[in-house]
Order: sequence, then C-alpha cells, then structure tokens
Amino acid sequence: MVRVLHDILTESVTKVPQKVAVFFKNQTMSYEEIGRQSYSLAAFLQNSGIEKGDRIAFWMEKRFEEVVSIFGVSMAGAVSVPIRRLSTAEQVVHILKDSGAKAFITTHTRLKELREHYAELDELAIVISIGDTDESTNGKHANVLESKWESFIDETHSDDVELPRVVETDLAAILYTSGSTGKPKGVVLNHRNIVAGAFTVSEYVKNDENDRLLSILPFNFDYGLNQLTAAFLHHAQIILLDPLFPKDVLRTVEKFSVTGLAAVAATWIQLLQIPWEAEKLKSLRYMTNSGGAIPEHYVLEIVNRLPDAEMYLMYGLTEAFRSTFLDPSLVRERPTSMGKAIPGEEIIIVGEDDKPVKAGKIGELVHRGALVAQGYWDDPENTAIRFRRDPLQPKNVPLQENVVYSGDFIRIDEQGFLYFIGRKDEMIKYAGNRVSPTEVEEVIYKHVNVKDVMVLGIPNEMYGQVIKAVVAETEDSVSSDEIIAHCKKMLPPYMIPSDVEIWDELPRNSNGKIDRSTIKKTVFDKLNEKKVSA
Repeated sequence: MVRVLHDILTESVTKVPQKVAVFFKNQTMSYEEIGRQSYSLAAFLQNSGIEKGDRIAFWMEKRFEEVVSIFGVSMAGAVSVPIRRLSTAEQVVHILKDSGAKAFITTHTRLKELREHYAELDELAIVISIGDTDESTNGKHANVLESKWESFIDETHSDDVELPRVVETDLAAILYTSGSTGKPKGVVLNHRNIVAGAFTVSEYVKNDENDRLLSILPFNFDYGLNQLTAAFLHHAQIILLDPLFPKDVLRTVEKFSVTGLAAVAATWIQLLQIPWEAEKLKSLRYMTNSGGAIPEHYVLEIVNRLPDAEMYLMYGLTEAFRSTFLDPSLVRERPTSMGKAIPGEEIIIVGEDDKPVKAGKIGELVHRGALVAQGYWDDPENTAIRFRRDPLQPKNVPLQENVVYSGDFIRIDEQGFLYFIGRKDEMIKYAGNRVSPTEVEEVIYKHVNVKDVMVLGIPNEMYGQVIKAVVAETEDSVSSDEIIAHCKKMLPPYMIPSDVEIWDELPRNSNGKIDRSTIKKTVFDKLNEKKVSA
C-alpha cells in the first residue's frame, strides 16, 4: 500500500528489484540499487542525529544522488528541501537559513561556495559532499561536520535498523518559490500531497510500467518532482537530463525511446525553432506543458508535427501542484484552453464576493482537494492571504477546510472550460520560472549608481514574460548594459532583465512610495505606440 513518499520506491523494489529505474548519461541504477542507497542515506542521517521533521536541503545538478536523496530523506522521516541547481550561493544561504536545514547535501565543487557562509548558518550541523577528492572533508569546519557521500552510501545494513514511523500527514518537502515580494518562500507539502499528485496525474496521462519519462524539469519544481514519483509509482523508467540545447532533448528522446516528455512553454517554443524528424521521435506517446501557456499557433504546430502523440495542456501552481488539464482530443478545437479540473480535485472560479462566477465571466481560480499544500514555511501572514477557508463549506462544520487562492484571473465558458487571463499580483513568469520583482530589484539597488528601480514583466510570445527594469540613476550616470552586467554577476540566468530603461526620476505616490501602477502604464503605453507605428 502506497501512503507516503518512500512507499513508492519500496513497493517497486519488492516487485521489480532488478529493473532499471534511472538512466543518467551512460549509466543506470536499478530499483534495488536506488532502494539500498536510499536506506543507507536514511541510516546515516539517523546515526548522525537527524530527527523526524528535520529539514535536509540538497543542491546539485540532475544525477543519481539527487534521486537517492529524495527517497532517503523520506525514509529518515525528515523533510526534503531541494534547491534549484542554477541558484546562486546567496539564494542557497537564504533557503538554508529560512528552512532551518540541519543537513545539506551537495557536490564538492558547489560546497566550496558555501563554506565561507557556515558562520551564518546556526542550524546547519551536517554537510554531505558528493564526489569529494579533498581529504579535508570528513571533519569539522566551523560548527559543521562534513562527510563524504561515498564513505557510507554502499554500506549494508541489517533489517533491524529502526527508522521512524511516517504517516501521510507528516511533512515531506518544502519547495521554494519566489513570491510577488521578497525572497523565495517555501511551499510546505505533506506526504499525502505528493502521493496524491503522483496517482492523479499518472491516471490521466495513463502511465504504466512500459513508460520511459524524460526528466528535464528540476526536482525543486513541483512537476519535475511529480515526474519522478509517477515513474516510480508505476515501476516505469526515468532519464535524467540537464539539457544545454534544444537538440539535446530531441536526441535523448530518440536514444532512449522516450514515451513521455514534459516541458515548460519556453522549452516547447525553443524546440519548435529546430527541425524534428518525426520518425526518430515515434516513441513519444504523450507530451505535456506546464509553467505558462503556449501561444496558440505553437500548440497547433506541436500536434501537427507529432500527430500520433497526445498533447496535454495543463495549469497548476506550486501551492496545489496541478489544477486542470485539457483532454488531448480537444487540443485542436480549444488550443487556448487550460481545460477542466483534474480527477479528484475541485476548481472554483470566484468573484470578489467569494461566490462562483457565471459562464463568460472572469474570476480568481480557487483550488480545493488533496493537493492543496500546507501553507508557506514559517510565514503565517502570506499563508493567510493565499490559504483560506473553503468559501462553499457549510458554516456549521467546526473544523475548516482550507483551499488555495491562486492569484490568477481565469475565464470560464458555457461548457465549463477554463482560460487563463492574467495574474493578480506582479509576479513575473519567465520560461516557467516564477521571478520575484523585489528580489531582482534588491540586486539592482546594490549598484552604486542606482537611485530607484522597478522591475516588471513584459508579455513575450516565447517566454510568456520577459523581465524589464526601469531605473533612475544617481548623479553619476549608469547605462543599461552596465545594469545587465551587474545582474549577471549576482543572479541566475532566468532572473536577469532582458531590457533596462533609464529614467531621470521614478514617480512616487502620496505616501512617498514608488508609483508602480503609473510606471507600468507608461511602459505599456510606449509598447502599444511601437506596435501601432510598426
């Protein structure tokens, strides 16, 4: 019976121990090998003083050790905190501090960037280094005990190692995602959230033991994690890839006879910029999109290029994972729709009065069901804003059921199909990544010649949105190129502005704050003028 995250692995180990579970480059690991190493990691964490509920963070590229970390941390009764591989050291330190991570798993090359921050990390006690050739590892550095992954991972353990009892309402993971203001905030998931997500999505995309899924989405992204859990749930296989170029994806599909490919809109558009040899991609049974809508003409081009593969257009949010999907048979008929609620969940489109809107009207998407997360880690204020009582729950029920308010405006048509209209807040969604304007602004403000700055998202056909910065300089001038170069030193690629506009002054409102609405209107008016004159 699968009830918690690591049950997904242990059941597969029981049923198909020798089957290849994971492909990585030219190597493979079987379910039994993944299970044994996960158990070794859990035992090591327990013997090192890790207790149930402790947070264990990991920061690495796609590799076997990341898969083992996800399941091993679960076996130990701890909480996974996967960190995006492209995150900067500063962002990693923030997540380690905010989550109160007690242990941290990373590669030796990445560890070098973190050692200088040990003094800031009061909760951190254990660091595990992968691929370490430095003999200084396996010892104390400041207050942190460093150990080599290779020193314990192949150890054998008797069955009497007593790991903690884990139930479906225990916490399983914290996925950090940028909010509309401030630093990334952690979305808290319990085991029920993750297991229900694996069952639900794999049900409608019809996963089975014959599938081979290509994993190009990071595991700190809810859908990237779901691909792994869905594959293991059905004793299928997964191929790990951090693609450098779109052609790497197509080559891997052909090489491994991939049956399922999930990508964000920007990746699909990039893939369409190069030729496909349909015969070489004939293994694809289905394709999925998430992380922003694909423009209509690109959707139709995808299904025309691969008419025998099913295309699933989906909508979701980290706070509830997956909310809707469009039946592949309707994609040509409704290429701009995000479909209807996924199995087992309820989607309500409500107006400002918290009542469902009528067909043809626009409202905010509210998600109800087993996939609703447990709120934001150590952030009751933002949790109260997004996670609220079900507006349709009878008032005489003593214990409230929480739903999540998406912050997205959605239109519902006469047949109940849903269409994305826009975001209520100022979150920028670039190539499937949620980018906080405030976090980018904080970096730009660090330039000595910047007086004021506002960051906003500009609609873009390929990426959904691109990042634009409007800057007021000090008495010493600064150029757009200098601002972009400054950002490149301090931000990952997906957070760097593609355009910087220099103004003499940024307008302010009566409270003395930067007048963001006026600036946004001015920027969009200019864009419209350019379109008209073009």
